[in-house]
Amino acid sequence: LDLGETSVGKLSITPVLKAKNLGFHFDDQLNMNEQIKFVTQVCYLNLRDLKRIGSKLSHDLKVQLVHSSILSYIDYCNAPLASLTKQNLQKLQKLQNNAVRFVFQLNGKKKWEHIKPYLKKLHFLPVDYRIKFKIALLVFKCINNLAPEYLKSLITLREAKRVSMRLDDDFYILKVPKRPNLSKTEGSFTYTAPKIWNILPYDIRCSSDIVKFKRQLKTHYFELAFAGIE
Repeated sequence: LDLGETSVGKLSITPVLKAKNLGFHFDDQLNMNEQIKFVTQVCYLNLRDLKRIGSKLSHDLKVQLVHSSILSYIDYCNAPLASLTKQNLQKLQKLQNNAVRFVFQLNGKKKWEHIKPYLKKLHFLPVDYRIKFKIALLVFKCINNLAPEYLKSLITLREAKRVSMRLDDDFYILKVPKRPNLSKTEGSFTYTAPKIWNILPYDIRCSSDIVKFKRQLKTHYFELAFAGIE
């Protein structure tokens, strides 16, 4: 559908198929393909450069460089990635896996070893849990008045009943909005936040200290992500 040029007052706006705002790449279908394409291209170039000097680097320095040149791109503005397709999520996970292989020099036959034990050794949450972590942290900031008003207005705490026998009827449950008419809307913060926040353990949700909250949250997701991994 070609909408052509649109005028708003004296301003003329020309529709485009993709746009960049604050370093995040949007596409006209909001499927995040452009952002995933950008992240993977930049990170694989960075990873290629790191491999050239990898033999001269210590283990700890490799980890620091992976944090700064790979994970920082994966984690940047990752809250909108909650509704990623499996294909796009796998692209980011493959990127993280390759970065871990670089750290441990998993070449040759070792290249085909299961990557999760090495992720666990580095205390790296898998990509899907990194996205959940970011969204849960944003909810915490909203509830504790650490977030801007525009973000706080997107979620609402459920009203606790005056008389209730339910033990789980606490003040830290988010109200779940009605299912949206458009499937793309399900990936917005308004809809993903309650899904991720409401299933967290009560002792995590009721925390008021951000340092303690982040520690508890990572421990919780770490145990889920690496259950059964030695």
